[in-house]
Amino acid sequence: MRPVGSGERLERRRRRAIGLLKEGHAPVEVARLLGVDRRSVRRWNATYRTVGTSGLVARPAPGRPWKLGALECGQLETLLMRGASASGFESDLWTCPRVAQVIRHHFRIGYHVDHIGRLLRSLGWTPQRPTRRALERDEEGLQRWIKRDRRQIKKKPAT
Repeated sequence: MRPVGSGERLERRRRRAIGLLKEGHAPVEVARLLGVDRRSVRRWNATYRTVGTSGLVARPAPGRPWKLGALECGQLETLLMRGASASGFESDLWTCPRVAQVIRHHFRIGYHVDHIGRLLRSLGWTPQRPTRRALERDEEGLQRWIKRDRRQIKKKPAT
């Protein structure tokens, strides 16, 4: 499993480990200083001795690349910011099937509904649940009640 962090950050950590080993620190001490397992430090050292600094270089993250490029992701975010009703839906709530439909319609790219959440998270969107409120709700009357009547109903603190 790939460790947490960008490739550049992981590469800096490996280079720091090799630097500490060159200074004469023991692998166990280097592992403690960097917060990694001692076996990782020994593996990095063995790779450095056999391959050199090219063995410490960051590699691209595994997995299939996104179907949407950076330009399309920016356009998708603009579409999402306008709201779901602007894209022809009856409510302004974005769901994964709706986002997949918008991507298919605007970009001619098919995404499975189960992967839309991952795409949205990579764009910085988080799942939200709308607050349920009655259509007949009277905000002014509610505020008036809170200011005037609620104080009379509320229990008084013991003296």
